[in-house]
Amino acid sequence: MSLEESFAQLCVEESVEKTGVKTLVFKPKTAKIAVPVPVVVVALQSTTTPSPVIANAAGVKEPRLARDDLVQQHFQCESAKEFHVGYLSKATSEFKLLVDEQVLQTADSTVLQLAEGVFITRGKLTSYLQAFGPETVDFSQEVAKKESKPAAKSAVAKSGSIEDAKLIGITVDKSLDFSGWYQQILTKGEMLDYYDVSGCYILRPPSYAIWEAIQRWFDDKIKALGVQNAYFPMFVSSRVLEKEKDHIEGFAPEVAWVTRAGSSELEEPIAIRPTSETVMYPYYAKWIQSYRDLPIKLNQWNSVVRWEFKHPQPFLRTREFLWQEGHTAHLTEADAKEEVLQILDYYAGVYEELLAVPVVKGKKTEKEKFAGGEFTTTVEGYIPQTGRGIQGGTSHFLGQNFSKMFNISVENPLGPEHPKVFAYQNSWGLSTRVIGVMVMIHSDNKGLVIPPRVSQYQCVVLPVGITAKTGDEERASIHQSAKIIETKLRAASIRVFGDYNDNYTPGWKFAQYELKGIPLRVEFGPKDQKQEQVTIVRRNDGRKYTVKIAELEARVPQILEEMQADLYNRAKELFDTHRVIVEDWKDFVPALNRGNVILAPWCGVTECEEDIKDSSAKKDDGEEFEADEKSPSMGAKSLCIPFKQPKLKPGQGCIKCSRRAINYCMFGRSY
Repeated sequence: MSLEESFAQLCVEESVEKTGVKTLVFKPKTAKIAVPVPVVVVALQSTTTPSPVIANAAGVKEPRLARDDLVQQHFQCESAKEFHVGYLSKATSEFKLLVDEQVLQTADSTVLQLAEGVFITRGKLTSYLQAFGPETVDFSQEVAKKESKPAAKSAVAKSGSIEDAKLIGITVDKSLDFSGWYQQILTKGEMLDYYDVSGCYILRPPSYAIWEAIQRWFDDKIKALGVQNAYFPMFVSSRVLEKEKDHIEGFAPEVAWVTRAGSSELEEPIAIRPTSETVMYPYYAKWIQSYRDLPIKLNQWNSVVRWEFKHPQPFLRTREFLWQEGHTAHLTEADAKEEVLQILDYYAGVYEELLAVPVVKGKKTEKEKFAGGEFTTTVEGYIPQTGRGIQGGTSHFLGQNFSKMFNISVENPLGPEHPKVFAYQNSWGLSTRVIGVMVMIHSDNKGLVIPPRVSQYQCVVLPVGITAKTGDEERASIHQSAKIIETKLRAASIRVFGDYNDNYTPGWKFAQYELKGIPLRVEFGPKDQKQEQVTIVRRNDGRKYTVKIAELEARVPQILEEMQADLYNRAKELFDTHRVIVEDWKDFVPALNRGNVILAPWCGVTECEEDIKDSSAKKDDGEEFEADEKSPSMGAKSLCIPFKQPKLKPGQGCIKCSRRAINYCMFGRSY
């Protein structure tokens, strides 16, 4: 029997003598990108439930009465005013439950009125609530304590703080304060550091090693296609930049300009490239003189600057970032289009094969495609904690738009009597954003979780079981054997290092390397030495293996691959379960609010796409409940039209308008 059915059976008929009980839902203050964990308060109607007391009891910050949309999202109840404890059984996500002690002090047989026409005895209510892990709060005593304490001594738990967390580790909970958690993960995990120019970050060796692994893999792939690496200057004259106004219009607010040299003003401002189409294509026109010069396929590994006015976020939105940008020119449209899809497959490979991150391949809508291109293909990911989609990498078919503008043309191979041919062009790019996506999806409250294929180090060898009673000879023997293990692993092409520093305990080292996300911990102590074995612990789930030293070279690569596969499968399961088909508009926003991305039948009309975004944005519904200004307000934008399509029903209509649907489009809130 479900909890919902159980609750229905517990309810009693209306009684003349009854005690009123209120059930309130509060939303704590969180970062804008974090998914809130609601706090439910069950109290007598006569009990005062101040926000500071709720905050202290629940360990959250600044709880406010929730609006209808949050109650709908988490408990499938149409209105906060209609909400009562019966809806707890319909919860779609985690919540915290506080129960007024005054309720529990009433007699078991006391009839409580939960809502209009809903009555239950106190004893049955208590039994029902036990399934949800309630915490009892004496609001009257807490209020008295609050009023009697000096202001300087009053303490409210910080939002998302982890109880008993040591300052060396992560001190905020991923599920409660995602933004704070993300910043700590990156800095304490030594992935990056903040620079004194806002929006710019220092990539430390562990994160740069991930980028190098991606470079090696992708570089080998594109070189097999005949792509060559080159480098063009970072500076662009305003004359060249403005030559393609339609293309650069989207970048215009982000372009950084150099206007001075020393104390002198430059005669002409020089832009720092936001992308390189206008930098490279004048030289393509110069170098391509015959159809025999085609195709030309160049790639740059460089940095670009986009002076975002929005709030910067490490890896995801930065003013300078590393990326690769490929620019190719082809004689035929078919060759160009074939390459666009091949590159997109490689981008999916970066995510799925290297980073263990599942993605959906698809095509951008006309509204979202690259300015100046014919069409844009994309790989789209999903961040489970925030319920948002994220663009992972794009491959654009530019057609002949740029070649006509920059006169990249050749004589027709069919002969001089035929018109000249303008090249068909592509551009494609992937940035260090991939690292941020990987961190957000896999890491946890202990620290980073890095897939073995891209981790700077895959194993750390740690001597254990050495105490003050351990003799110098035995200590030296254990260290020497551990170094031999390290050497054996390195010979098997495992990226490994050992930590033989006796100034820190093994427990401290365990926490430190969990924080840094080292995939495997290899423990070796006196007992292991006698039995010629090691204990291996996986970072992602703590799974332990006992492996004979003679089998290390064969077994460790297997364990690393098992971990890689498990990371991908777990992330894929989350993405699959939060990618839902919705065909009726009334179900669209509730599904969105449950942290899903949505596949919906769509007409393909830009105005309808804009209407979907506007209509799915959260707006003040006029209720008397206090508005929550921190609630995510963005509407659902089109993420892509997936290549793998559900089958449209005959006569299927658009999710939003009266037109006929032409395909399914994936919509979602996004970064």
